[in-house]
Amino acid sequence: MRILMLSQFYPPIIGGAEQHVRNLSIALASRGHKVAVVTLQHRDQAEYELDQGVQVYRIRSSLQRVSLLFRDSGRQYAPPFPDPELMLALRRIIQRERPEIVHAHNWLVYAFLPLKAWSRAKLIVTLHDYNLVCARTTFMYHNACCKGPGIVKCLGCAAQYYGVAKGIPTVLGNWVMGLVQRDAVDMFLPVSQAVALNTGLVDGQRPFQVMSNFMPDDAAVLDAGSQCYVSQLPAEDYLLFVGAFNRQKGVDVLLRAYAGLPGAPPLVLIGYQTPEWSALAENLPANVFVFNDWPRAAVLEAWHRSVIGLFPSVGPETFGIAALEAMWAGRPVISSRTGGLVDLVSDGETGLLVPPGDPLALQQAIKQLLAHPGLRKRMGQAAQQKALAFQESRVVPRIEQVYAQVVA
Repeated sequence: MRILMLSQFYPPIIGGAEQHVRNLSIALASRGHKVAVVTLQHRDQAEYELDQGVQVYRIRSSLQRVSLLFRDSGRQYAPPFPDPELMLALRRIIQRERPEIVHAHNWLVYAFLPLKAWSRAKLIVTLHDYNLVCARTTFMYHNACCKGPGIVKCLGCAAQYYGVAKGIPTVLGNWVMGLVQRDAVDMFLPVSQAVALNTGLVDGQRPFQVMSNFMPDDAAVLDAGSQCYVSQLPAEDYLLFVGAFNRQKGVDVLLRAYAGLPGAPPLVLIGYQTPEWSALAENLPANVFVFNDWPRAAVLEAWHRSVIGLFPSVGPETFGIAALEAMWAGRPVISSRTGGLVDLVSDGETGLLVPPGDPLALQQAIKQLLAHPGLRKRMGQAAQQKALAFQESRVVPRIEQVYAQVVA
């Protein structure tokens, strides 16, 4: 089958959705499909490359010409409306690749919607976040889980987050194109039940199947290039957080909890910096190690060397691929009781769930697991067993079945 992936970011840009798109594309190519990826070009990235049998095309949007529109030059998002340059470039690639399936993963889908009828391709959209109903994509309102969209509420929220000049057109564009997207998509694939519920798919009439992210079957393999990264890790046992360095991921909550744990093992943070990081890093507790932009293989090895995985998200986490990585490595997980993390972490069995935004509850959970090595071991073994349900060889065939279903 000829498959075209659309993803605004792709490795080497780091993130859970980006890694999922790469893993899925490589897995499908290895199973005999012809797979190409279209993504946004950043910095000095090549316009075209071949990645383990997957063709990767990098294209630029009109808005990327105005760098002041983006707070992070390394993550320039696709606009929430059809961008003329993206549409023209995408049309040329579609003419070349002639996809039967276009599988989109975020706002880059908006450049394809006006081309769908012409392309004759079926459209699958994986929802890695809440962009279908939220212009911020986080489903957060006033630092708490949103109760649902409303045009006035969303305009105010986005204007506060993006600024008025950027926030208002972002909401209006996403609102209109979201309606178009709902009518055009042949199958939605939310990554968790939480995403399906919060985007209104459960109570609606649009076709969807919950389709989790997955771990590659060869995820345990450490490549030689990662050794220089893992050599920087503490030699003794350590606690590990992996994710974006921002408040939504609960980094500030984690740092406050850790500051009240004298004598605890080192705390390691692996992820990428956000505009919030400079403020968060002002008062780092002692014995905290911070590493930026590590390759996936090095992150997986870091999980194997850790003792506990920490995921204190304050927002409704859509899935929690980093939590799955910790479980895959046989590590117990302490996470917030929110979003898709509840689907992964079985409280008292594979780890502990704590209220989001509660540093004291997080601190007590860490103390509990540090004080009971036997409990950590049992939970880690249970976590590893549960993670088997999310391996490539189980999830990818289900995605192939969706492709066959919509093409038939």
